[in-house]
Amino acid sequence: MAKEEFDHLADNYEQNISPWMRITGESIEFYAQSRIKWVAKELKKRDCMPHGILDFGCGVGLATPFLLEEFGSDCTVIGVDVSLDSLKVATSNYASRNVSFQSLDSYVPNQQVDLIYCNGVFHHIPLNERGRAIQFIHDSLRPGGFFALWENNPWNPIVKYNMSHAEIDRNAIPIIPPNAKNNVLTSGFELLMLRYCFVFPKFLKFLRFLEAPLSQIPIGAQYVLLSRKDSH
Repeated sequence: MAKEEFDHLADNYEQNISPWMRITGESIEFYAQSRIKWVAKELKKRDCMPHGILDFGCGVGLATPFLLEEFGSDCTVIGVDVSLDSLKVATSNYASRNVSFQSLDSYVPNQQVDLIYCNGVFHHIPLNERGRAIQFIHDSLRPGGFFALWENNPWNPIVKYNMSHAEIDRNAIPIIPPNAKNNVLTSGFELLMLRYCFVFPKFLKFLRFLEAPLSQIPIGAQYVLLSRKDSH
């Protein structure tokens, strides 16, 4: 999807997403919070508490309050995106002393970020630009920094249907997990884990205790690759 298309959706982002969320019975915020809680839990296992966080493809900034909630209100969060209109919305709603937003073109990678969080972005990036995008992420991370890449799982039939009908995904090119894994590995990252999440909708939430045991089976609505930049 081009920058102009995201600009067009910026003021009504949640309204555009909500019809597809209703199928699951959960809110946008539920999934944003759940993704970040998952990342925080895995980083805690590795004795990592990031102080500098980059939200790559931040959109209107919906992840921001949850990043601050999980990693502390004193951490620095920078959101970058191609859509200037989305960044205006994000700045209006979430900017503060330690939270800022800027265009992807104006951000200069400096190998200072501890964690890069990215959700549902790469299927909007043209195939010939994805390698450069991951290199940008690699160059932004400090040695030993973490990259959490969340993507929609095109092997899930409901996700596949949603992506083929939602306006926001009109020009999206889904990424199957093996391709995402290859993109990460060939860009100099160590892949720590690949997991599939969000198997059960709200009306089956009593089964969510099975999410972890099922996370290595490719049936969840999203998958996540947690990787780390070489520390040398």
